[in-house]
This record gives sequence, structure tokens and C-alpha cells, in this order.
Amino acid sequence: MRYRLLGTTRALHDDGTPVALGGARLRALLTVLALRPGRTVPVGELVAGVWDGDPPADAVGALQALVGRLRRALGPGAVSSADGGGYRLCADEDEVDLHGFGRLAAEGARALGEGDAAKAAVLLDDALALWRGPALADLPGRTGAPEAVRWETRRLEARRTRLAAALALGRAEEALPELAALCGEFPLDEPLQALRIRALRDAGRPAEALAAYEDVRRAFADRLGTGPGPELRALYGELLHADGSVGTGHEGAPRGDGPRGAVSRSAVSRDAVLNGAVGEGAVRDGVVPGNLRARLTSFVGREADIDAIHDDLGRARLVTLLGPGGAGKTRLSQEAAERMAGKWPDGVWLAELAPVTDPETVPEAVLTALGARETVLRGAGGEELRAADRQAGEPLVRLAEHCARRRMLLLLDNCEHVVGAAAALAEELLARCPDLTVLATSREPLGVWGEVVRPV
Repeated sequence: MRYRLLGTTRALHDDGTPVALGGARLRALLTVLALRPGRTVPVGELVAGVWDGDPPADAVGALQALVGRLRRALGPGAVSSADGGGYRLCADEDEVDLHGFGRLAAEGARALGEGDAAKAAVLLDDALALWRGPALADLPGRTGAPEAVRWETRRLEARRTRLAAALALGRAEEALPELAALCGEFPLDEPLQALRIRALRDAGRPAEALAAYEDVRRAFADRLGTGPGPELRALYGELLHADGSVGTGHEGAPRGDGPRGAVSRSAVSRDAVLNGAVGEGAVRDGVVPGNLRARLTSFVGREADIDAIHDDLGRARLVTLLGPGGAGKTRLSQEAAERMAGKWPDGVWLAELAPVTDPETVPEAVLTALGARETVLRGAGGEELRAADRQAGEPLVRLAEHCARRRMLLLLDNCEHVVGAAAALAEELLARCPDLTVLATSREPLGVWGEVVRPV
């Protein structure tokens, strides 16, 4: 038996003939079970998934009746009962198109990270061909929306990686139409915009690449009140040097003569990771990724402070440098982090919170700093953007998904004016991302369990 969740939920016999599945609730039940094939799903989760928070009076009895109908449709051995309660779909993950897509997409990204763009293209084409409609279309709204958004995001990541493979194979001109369409659909997706600019450059259209960067910079400033991240700034610097030009002087453009324009060594080296399409963890040539900018002055003294911070980071996952304004917390945190960057193979990432005025936008600011800006944002006004965020489970969900599979150090700089939001973000990320360490600077403690406070 084969199961399809990418589009209308369907069950197919081995010969390809469809199984008659009548009723939305029957399809919803199959969807919830097929999300975790071969594993027991508790009764409470099944009831919530099928009735979307509005179960009947006898929910357990109604679920038993629905399971009986599903067994009659699929065959008596398709769904088994667990001794402790709950039900299990007797299937392997490869028999569910959703999980087959996930495996193929991961293998494709891995192949590209290893330098085999041709193999990556084949795997990713096979993965994307499994999509026949929206993911989890038969799950009710409140239950299905966050899970569906997660898989739609993975689809977008696979499309980005496939386009990166096309650029690696020298097919920039062929990739441009799809890149242009995707960038129009996701105007605030920074890695996607970087791929399009790189494709324009590789296709021999540098003037259009520079114009595209300026459009992106203006969109970020108008819609998010921020400039492009380190990926785009580094790419812009490459375009300027290739063009023989100099910096334009607007915010976010590299000039080479001041702190804002200084492009970090790590940001430039991350060009090898194809703008995040493979994931920043795919480090090449032993270069650790990250976005720490090069400092323009030397740093002397305070060795004892740096050693103390290193000790703190060795025994705690949240360290806060505490002190008044002007004490040098920011510089000290960056120097300490850079000296032990090799401990975090997925990089040291700085999120500057000083410009943030609305505590609710702290997760968005950190997403931007990590080059993983929320991809569910659509081309619309501010209220619609926030509505999209809420439907996706808030940008914090996307941020946790980004960090969960990485071993990295996150620097949260200047937390004091948004300390509540910074504390909530740190607590959530540390709980969901086992290999993440947070180094914060603030004028007051974050107050999160396990926090080590280091006075400066």
C-alpha cells in the first residue's frame, strides 16, 4: 500500500489503483496516522487531528468507529491497536510520499554539499516530483496549518537547493525564470534573493545583478526596517569588485572603510555554502561559518575576562555578560566567541538587538541575522505579514527549526530593552535545540533557568 499526503490524502494499492476513502474525517485520520507510519499515535492526538479541537461528546467511541471504517477501506491489517491506547498505521516511511520527499531532499542537499551537483539535481527532481498539491490538504486548519507550513518550507528549501545545483552545473540562464518567479512569491527570502543575484552574475548580467540587490535592499528597509544580511552584503561586495566600482554609501553596502561596511572573513567564505541553500552547517575547506564582522582595531588586555567566559561557556549553555552601558560587553563577547569558534562547527552568529524597538520582532531580527529569514512572509502589508507569522506558529518556530540541527553559538547583543522577549527566545531555543549555546550581553539578567551571569 502507498500513501499520498502531498495533495489530497490518498491510499493506493500496490498496482496503483486508488482505495475508496469517503469523508473528510476518514482522510484526516489517515493523514494523522501516515505522518508517523509504524509508530503509535495516542488517542488524544488522533482526536485533536480529526476534529480540530471540537470533538464529539463520546470522542473515544467516535474514533473507534472511524478506525473501523478505515480498516474496512484499507484492509484489516493496515491499522493496529496499541496495548496502552492509540493506533498505528502499519507502513514504512518510504511508503508515504511525504517522508519519501524528505529523504530524497536531504540526500540531494548532502550530494550538493559534497560537490556532486549532477547527483543532487537528480535526487531533488525526484523529490519535488512527489508534490501533487498542498501538503496535508486534508488536515483541519488549526491542527494542520503548522505542520503543513513546515513541509511547505522544506519544499522551498529543496527548490532552492535544486536551483543552487543548476548554478553549480553552469545553468544559470535556465534557472533565472524560476528564480524570478520564486523571488516574486517570497520577496523577503534572503537566500533565495542571493541565488537570483548570483544567477544574474553567472549569466553575464552584472548590471542587472546590482539592480536586483538594490531592489532587495530597498524592500528590506521598507518592509522590515532592516538592511540585507551578511550573505547579500558579501555578494554585493563581490559584484562591486568585479565591476571595478566603489561603495555607494547607503546603509548595508560594503565600503571597506568603516565598521558597517566591513565584510567578515566568515561571511565571504560562506559563499562556498551556496547562500544557505545547503545549510550553513555544510562547511567547506575547514572554514567555520558565521557573521562576525572584522574589527578595525586590535584588542589587548582583558585576557582574564576572556578565559573566564571560555570557562563559563564550557559548563553552561546560556552565559550573560552583565554590566552598564559602555563597559565593553559587546566587544568582549565577540572576541571571546571568535577565539573559540572552532568549538561550534555551524558557526558563531551575532544578532544585534539594539535597533529592535518592538519586542515582538525579536525572533524576526534573529532570523535575519542568521540569514534564515521567515519564508512564509508574503508580498503584502504589515498586518498580513503578522497574520502569516501567527499561522506558521510565529517566527520563533522557524528559528528553532533552523537551529535545531546545528551546533552553533548565538550572540544576543544588547538585550536589556527587550529583555523579556530575549529571555523567552533564549529559553525556547535552548529547550528545542540541544547543540545551541547562547552568549548574551545585557544590563540585567535574562532570568532563564541555567543562566550563568558574568559581571563585566
